[in-house]
Amino acid sequence: MTDPIIEAAGRAVDQACSTLRTAVAGLPAEALNWRPAGDDTNSLAVLATHAMYATRLLLHMATGVPAPPRDRAAEFAATAGGAAPLLDLIDGLAAECAAVLAAAGPIDWGTPRTRRRDDGSIVEMSAAAALFHAVEHLRGHADEAALTRHFWLARQ
Repeated sequence: MTDPIIEAAGRAVDQACSTLRTAVAGLPAEALNWRPAGDDTNSLAVLATHAMYATRLLLHMATGVPAPPRDRAAEFAATAGGAAPLLDLIDGLAAECAAVLAAAGPIDWGTPRTRRRDDGSIVEMSAAAALFHAVEHLRGHADEAALTRHFWLARQ
């Protein structure tokens, strides 16, 4: 029997990825790299890239599977040459996330999980906290991406 918590998380991740895809689809590179309020804000390319890599990391953490390497700084420097490569990135990482969730065995949601940040510090949280953070973080950035698309279209 599949864990209903994993199933619910999978549906939430799918919905947020759909929102990200919609935010990116059909836009030119200029729109995908536009920072709505200047250099202190994130472009659609940054939002999508960071959200997907962070989600992959957190889902690995939640399920107890070793995470692949991640370059967080590169996520925040991401640019897109067009919508197609960014959609491919979203789809590829969404498939990885779905596979991690599908392969998850029974999980004790209270189990502590740890990861090392880029600065060397250690982050510790329960498996449940990692799962919830994965979903809420992705949903937040997907909604930011939808709003950024709206602002881009409204400025023309």
